[in-house]
Amino acid sequence: MKRSARCIKRSIAVGAAVAAAVALQSASGASAAPAPTPPPGQQIIGGPPAAQGEFPFMVRLSMGCGGSLIRDNVVLTAAHCVDGSGPNTSITVTAGVVDLQDPKAVKVKSAEVLQAPGYNGKGKDWALIRLATPIKDVETLHLAEDDSFDHGKFTITGWGADKEGGAQQRFLRKAKVPFVNTTACQLAYGSELTPGEEICAGFVAEGGVDTCQGDSGGPMFRRDEDGDWVQVGITSWGEGCARPGKPGVYTKVSAFSAQIEKAAGKMAR
Repeated sequence: MKRSARCIKRSIAVGAAVAAAVALQSASGASAAPAPTPPPGQQIIGGPPAAQGEFPFMVRLSMGCGGSLIRDNVVLTAAHCVDGSGPNTSITVTAGVVDLQDPKAVKVKSAEVLQAPGYNGKGKDWALIRLATPIKDVETLHLAEDDSFDHGKFTITGWGADKEGGAQQRFLRKAKVPFVNTTACQLAYGSELTPGEEICAGFVAEGGVDTCQGDSGGPMFRRDEDGDWVQVGITSWGEGCARPGKPGVYTKVSAFSAQIEKAAGKMAR
């Protein structure tokens, strides 16, 4: 789960996921209110709760990660969220809601997992999950086919911790983060970064807005010229959460989109 003592993947351990699920089940409705704006470095998602239906392609995975629907029966997530490839019925996918306690939530079991070929903990941080049954009538997320979308501002979403070391969230949150060029990101992470396979985003100078533990596998996306959402990144890792000088690191979707689409097409049959 670790790149180094400080650069950690943005998933949570299985035990922590179970504890988070228990906490969410007992959470009060008061947790729906947006948190007050804290000092830089403390607010992770850094934005308001998402509205119901705002990001219909967003899903929560039972191991404590996020994901995006790229087919009605295929979820794209991070490789470090899964344990190898093959038949797998142990993952529960929650879709269709921003509130994880909403009784209208759609819950579907996994059937098969494909971890990125050659994944060894550095780069190539993507995986696919085939669902046992399709989730019908839900908007799926398009993948960036080239790097023309790898600039500007991106939207990030997740149910992960709202502060470094914090608890998982009951309500989906969202924020916007700007692109950080490779040179600046290499200054932050040196050889930990895998140029060409990873893309960075965040407010480098001040920090304060970021993904965090529990957000791994979730999408980073932006609008195309037609106003449709396009996924440009997969939440992967970072040093702490929302720290100044330490932007979030995401799998660069355009580097793997052809491979992902081919594999998803085979799985979706």
